[in-house]
Amino acid sequence: MNASSQRSTGFFATLVAVMRKELLDISRDRRTLAMTLLLAPLLYPLMILGMNHLAEQRARTQLEGILELPVSGIERAPNLVKFLATQSIKAVPAEGDVNAAVVRQDEDVALAIGEDYAEEWSNGRSASIDIIQDSTRRNAEIPVARVRAALEGYRRQVGTLRLMVRGIDPAVVQPIAIGNRDMASAQAKQSRMLAVLLPYLLILSAFLGGAYLIIDATAGERERQSLEPLLATPSPRSAIVSGKIAAACALGLLTLLLTLLSFKGSAVIAPGVAKMVDVSFIAIAKMLFILLPMLLIGTSLLTYLAASAKSMKEAQSHTVWLMLLPMVPTFVLMVNPIKSQLWQYVVPFLAQNQLLLKVIRGEWIGPDVWAVYLTAGLGLAAILWIAAVRRYQQERLAISG
Repeated sequence: MNASSQRSTGFFATLVAVMRKELLDISRDRRTLAMTLLLAPLLYPLMILGMNHLAEQRARTQLEGILELPVSGIERAPNLVKFLATQSIKAVPAEGDVNAAVVRQDEDVALAIGEDYAEEWSNGRSASIDIIQDSTRRNAEIPVARVRAALEGYRRQVGTLRLMVRGIDPAVVQPIAIGNRDMASAQAKQSRMLAVLLPYLLILSAFLGGAYLIIDATAGERERQSLEPLLATPSPRSAIVSGKIAAACALGLLTLLLTLLSFKGSAVIAPGVAKMVDVSFIAIAKMLFILLPMLLIGTSLLTYLAASAKSMKEAQSHTVWLMLLPMVPTFVLMVNPIKSQLWQYVVPFLAQNQLLLKVIRGEWIGPDVWAVYLTAGLGLAAILWIAAVRRYQQERLAISG
């Protein structure tokens, strides 16, 4: 066997030995291991199912129940009051200042009928009605939409009757008939809430999934002064680093797999989950494949940061700002939605977010997208791995404090 083969064998042997050692060490701390492996698989599905249930229950209650609507000047529009009753909206006389009531959140929505309403109505002119609402209150969105839709229906009905009384075909004032073709798939519509929440949770799990192991394996061992004997061996530093990263990735990958399988299990308990997101094994495999580069990026970055820290506490403090990074694309897409373009798959976090959205929405991912994403993601992971290896090659790393 030549020297190159011996070095290669020694590298992989060291990698496997270090990986086995780190996994064995964390397996002895059963409580920490259980928290690492089971917290996300148990918490994320329960959180999403609970939020979805609450949203559906709120929408069902506000859509199907009788809506009590305070109306200022209710005596001026008796016909409108009767029409609203047919729409399950009960108009009641407003007590006091309706504007203040909405501001105080005593009422979700109210109506104010103008003083000249009766006169304008009798003369066939536009009678004024104001919808009073607070647009910043999300819990009032459905009641406001119901009132607005009812008033729009009343306006169309009265307008049509007025034209017919004058012998005019109502179609004259409707030169075009506007239809609506919604091209979104049923799966995409039902997964709108998951499209906001699930990518962030999965990206965060991948990015910091091996955080505890990698911090303990570097900063923890340095603090316990058990890192120096390992670095004193003739084994290549690159193999030692790779073994620690591989152990953290294995733990993070297992956590991700359990999380995705828990969503599949949730589909058995709550069939609505299967309608909101594709829980097939093919979709789960795609998500794991998408998150693998992020897992490598996160563990490599944490390895470098933990190796640069002087203590376990200092290394753990990095997780505070690292948790904010996956939020960036989520917030950006919420306030500034953008079309999917090829350059996006080069940007960390944004690329994973867009690809996970495609899987959740059941959309096709082209080979060009895969090529750009994997090249950029694995390339960044390789750069961070090299940085971590160079950090491990510094002799002062073995010195505690």
